Parts: sequence; structure tokens; C-alpha cells
Amino acid sequence: MLSRTAENLYWVTRYMERAETMARLLEVGYRIALMPSAGEGNRNEWASILAASGVESYFQQSYSEANETTLENFLVFDTNNPSSVATCIAKARDNARVVRTAVTSEVWDALNSAFQEFKGLRPGDLPGLCDWTKKQTAALRGAIEGTQLQQDGYDFLNLGYYLERADNTARLLDVKYYVLLPTTQRVGGSVDNYQWITLLRSLSALRSFHWAYGGDYSPTKIAHFLILNKTNPRSLLHCVEEASYHLNRLARAYGQSTGAQAQANTKLARLAEAHVEDIISDGLHEFLRDFIRDNAGLGQTVADSYLFGSK
Repeated sequence: MLSRTAENLYWVTRYMERAETMARLLEVGYRIALMPSAGEGNRNEWASILAASGVESYFQQSYSEANETTLENFLVFDTNNPSSVATCIAKARDNARVVRTAVTSEVWDALNSAFQEFKGLRPGDLPGLCDWTKKQTAALRGAIEGTQLQQDGYDFLNLGYYLERADNTARLLDVKYYVLLPTTQRVGGSVDNYQWITLLRSLSALRSFHWAYGGDYSPTKIAHFLILNKTNPRSLLHCVEEASYHLNRLARAYGQSTGAQAQANTKLARLAEAHVEDIISDGLHEFLRDFIRDNAGLGQTVADSYLFGSK
């Protein structure tokens, strides 16, 4: 496969998963803002969401205050924001259009339909916008799994998904634990528990957590579920394992190992040996910050290994 084609496929899914990340971040902020005692952490809930989005500098160029209205516009509709839902859907469609013959009709239809439908959306219904975005990304995921040949193009599509999803989970977890965490006296209280449950809801993981751990919504168990439980399709371990799997498939298909493959395998081995108690005692925020940085580094190594650039 040409490196240019691989690059386009990789960024189709990265952009769509990023659009979903923005929707899930907004959902966290919206749900926590419903609590009368919201805003008692290190920042208010909307400033927290903005910090976790990774595009705070773009926000400051056009907005003065982080609140529900400004964040809804910035993270959903603002085309000057390189990570907004509007920008991500448009860029995903553009990448697919360039390699139209490398994706199935169903995959193209899912992307094109999302792009066309988005034109009719308007601000004012934040939960509805979040649900719409998640449904579009789920439709694309289903089209890929159900219709794409599982060849190298499929591997590049999945690499985009899992590298972006790992970043997504880490950012959402960091919002709760570092920025929205109540004062020490309130840890374990009703506000703290509500925020943890809200985080699970935002990741569509509340019921699966209950299946895995029962009704004990302790911070340690939720952190374990989102970081080290390989059966959770959004956990950091699962995402790294899948990225490693697809890089190993590519190495076998092309008969050549890469730096990205070695880096992912090393990252997987280290994460598989980790213990959540050690992660928390050493500093969960610091762990997540380092994970986000290393995940970005792996993305750059993928780009370098297969001769395409980062966006």
C-alpha cells in the first residue's frame, strides 16, 4: 500500500475518534454541572473540560470564559478549532475522499452522511449533539468492521482508532481525578461517587463496570477498569494491546519490523505489568500525563515508520 493511502486511512479514524472524544468530554461537563456542588475541585467543570481537550490555546484566542455555551460552540461547531466535531468530521471525510477506492461504499456513506447531517445541527441541545456524534462514530466503526477487507488498510484504520481512543480515555480519566476531584475531605462522598459514575457513563462503560466489579464504585476499581482491565474495550491496556496487534500484523505482511512495532510492544509489556495501587500512589495525574505524551510519541513513530506525517 502507498504510504499516502495508509496516511489517509489512519487519519480517517483518528479524526472520527477525536470527534467522539470532544462529545464525551462535553457530556462529562454537562452531567457534572447538574450537581449543585459542582466546581469545588481545582477548577470549575467547564474549565476542566477545556484543559483536558488539549486545545486551550485556541479557545483563548476567541473566548474569554469557559462555560456550557462557549464550550459547546468551541468543541462542536468552531471550525477554527482543529479538534472540534465540525473540523474532525470534515477532515475525516476529506481523507476518505482522497482514497475513495480504498474504502467500501458503506464506509464512505457513513462518513458522507455524518458530514451532510452535521450541516443541519444547531447549538442549544448539548446532550443531543453528544449522542448524535457518538452514533455517527459508531456507524463508521460498524461499517469498517462489517465491510472492509482485513488487509493492511484495515490495520491502518484500526491503528488510528486505538491510538486516538487511548488518548481519549486518558484525558477523560484525568479530568475526573486531577481537575474535578473534590477537596480531600469530600473524597469518597456523594459528590465524588457521582463524578466517578458520570465518568463511566461518558465512556459508555457503566454497565460493563458493574458486570466486572459489582456495585463497588471505588476510585481504585474504576481506575483499574479504565487503565488495566484488558476486557474493557476503552481501557488503556486494551487500546495499547490492539495497536501492538495491528503493528505486528503490518510487520508480518510487509516482512519488515519497524520502530513503531518495537515501541508499541515495549509499551504493552510495561503496562501489562503495572499495578493500579502503584499508579495511584505514585500520582495518577502524572501517570496519565506521561501516558498521553508517550502515546503521542508512538503516533509520531507510526508516521515516521510508514513515511507519512502527523496532523
